[in-house]
Amino acid sequence: MKVTIEESWKQQLADEFEKPYFKQLKDFVKNEYDKNTCFPPGQQIFSAFDHTPFNEVKVVILGQDPYHGVGQANGLCFSVADGIAKPPSLVNIFKEIETDVNISVPPNGNLERWANQGVLLLNATLTVRAHKAGSHQKKGWEQFTNAVISKLSENREGLVFLLWGGYAKKKGAKIDTEKHLVLTSGHPSPLSANRGYWFGNKHFSKTNLYLEKAGKEKIEW
Repeated sequence: MKVTIEESWKQQLADEFEKPYFKQLKDFVKNEYDKNTCFPPGQQIFSAFDHTPFNEVKVVILGQDPYHGVGQANGLCFSVADGIAKPPSLVNIFKEIETDVNISVPPNGNLERWANQGVLLLNATLTVRAHKAGSHQKKGWEQFTNAVISKLSENREGLVFLLWGGYAKKKGAKIDTEKHLVLTSGHPSPLSANRGYWFGNKHFSKTNLYLEKAGKEKIEW
């Protein structure tokens, strides 16, 4: 796997790329992509970083795994490629946006428009084997994305971190809450949302209120 990543992130993460675990991770991912169908497409593995340079990040949303169905994953958490049906969690995200900030549900689930406004859509694991959820977990990606979160927490100020569900809350446990706004809720998956842990969290209006108070442009969700 050749690491091709946006320049500001390349500088921030230069030390990480040289660590033994990352070299092992590169070998693992290359082998997986050579021998199996994996997602997202190779050139989109680092899409979250390419769309949202380090100094342009305003909001961070943490996901877990890329979608493992054909054509779904595009390198941004919760997002799907153009023309692909919205998965249930994304449907619930849009429902909450509609009631929270009164924006109509968009026709597609491609969240590149968020990423281009400064929303880092970061999965904990950046690759997956087709139809095998979690197949690339515990190979090094989690350590890498922990480093990403640490860099943002330490070297930026006034970011909004949206942590949905138990996994995201654990992963974001070390974020400096003195410097950043951390909003937590249940996961938007139907299992969690239908139990009352997602709808009504108003994370999207709360995010924009915080950004506007800091003199930043709000996100057009």
